[in-house]
Amino acid sequence: MAEMIPVKERTRREQVPMPEQDPRQRIHNFREVPLGYTREQAIYEAQRCLQCKRPKCKEGCPAEINIPQFIQKIVEEDFAAAYFEILKTDNLPAITGRVCPQEEQCQKYCILEKQKKPIAIGRLERFVADWARENDIHGELPAVTPQRQKVAVVGSGPAGLTCAADLAKLGYQVDLFEALHRAGGVLVYGIPEFRLPKTIVEYEIKEIERLGVKVITDFVVGATLSVDRLAQDYDAIFLANGAGAPHFMNIPGENLNEVYSANEFLTRSNLMKAYAFPEYDTPIKIGKKAATIGAGNVAMDSARTALRLGAEKSYIVYRRSRQEVPAREEEVHHAEEEGIIFHFLTLPIKILGDDQGKVVGMECLKMELGEPDESGRRRPIPIPGSNFSLEVDMVIDAIGTSANPIVARSATGVETNQWGYFVVEEETKATSRTGIFAGGDIIRGSATVISAVGDGKVAARAIEEFLSSGKSLRRR
Repeated sequence: MAEMIPVKERTRREQVPMPEQDPRQRIHNFREVPLGYTREQAIYEAQRCLQCKRPKCKEGCPAEINIPQFIQKIVEEDFAAAYFEILKTDNLPAITGRVCPQEEQCQKYCILEKQKKPIAIGRLERFVADWARENDIHGELPAVTPQRQKVAVVGSGPAGLTCAADLAKLGYQVDLFEALHRAGGVLVYGIPEFRLPKTIVEYEIKEIERLGVKVITDFVVGATLSVDRLAQDYDAIFLANGAGAPHFMNIPGENLNEVYSANEFLTRSNLMKAYAFPEYDTPIKIGKKAATIGAGNVAMDSARTALRLGAEKSYIVYRRSRQEVPAREEEVHHAEEEGIIFHFLTLPIKILGDDQGKVVGMECLKMELGEPDESGRRRPIPIPGSNFSLEVDMVIDAIGTSANPIVARSATGVETNQWGYFVVEEETKATSRTGIFAGGDIIRGSATVISAVGDGKVAARAIEEFLSSGKSLRRR
């Protein structure tokens, strides 16, 4: 049993760094970059927790995890109990422990953040989830009273998986529909292997299936069957189909060969296993000099993937400065370590091609920063006459996504806004049509995995209240 550490000693300890692959090695493989804590490192880090009487960290967790409780179980070396504690509210702990922006959520509210060394909550969550998987520890199946009502969940990303699992724990019959051939949504097609291994996602989906959730793949709601048709067979519906339509800059040259959207590029790499070449000969051509436009997490994923697939140089081209980069600091740091070249305060205005329609360069403008815009970041302003060319032979647009209208078109009476996202009541995720709820990227655009998890939890509670009151889509 680990010893109790005096409070003064806990506050003096530094945060335990995460062991990682050497950058010189990892740029040649798709293995996970962070290696995870050892048993000893996890206990040492957990001992730093002050076990506050009024823990603010819990307020910053959309998954509603009892953070001090699971950390205390690590201190006691009862890792199974720590895992069961997390599972009470978070059905995807190995995933959220890896990709949740803890620095902007729970860790931001840690009292030790004032000393710039908050408890590494996400790393500890990952350790516990990985330990449970490696030791074949499974969550106990809840003793529930089977309910007669059926719920359809559209989309198997983090919002859909969370809502489905929470409803299954309450005894409801849940069918989870996924358009692609593998469940997981953005977790499998959008996030690269080196950040989130596919085996981790598959494992946690199987754990959700153990709860009784039925996963149905290759089923495109809006094409295979409409939402209106599903409403004839289900008592409630949760729409969590994501925001999968790519944005482009609408500049000359975007129709040239070797110009990808980040969606297409990452989906091909992830689902068609381009990262396993030559075992899988995926139809994706990599240039020697690849430019990724944008600086969010998806842009970092794209630039780092291009490097691993064979690009000699991989650029990030961003119209603002380093300070305004929206990606997680950890991802930017990893990209810098790996040799990604950043062109800040740079705006592409034209993609240049040869007479065969191939990309040969990109014309850009230098920018300067003005006053803050509605996002709170300083607005980029072009510098007249600052045009220059960047020699590239591949371009990836990673400037965001929008709603694919296929689901919305098949949902009569479900209101969407000017961007095509479903309009919902924030407190319940209820749409304008009684019995239909929505959450995840399809209500706000590209956001974080953990915000989608939070939406799924809110919607599950609202659906439970809706169904337990005797209401149903099938009785209108």
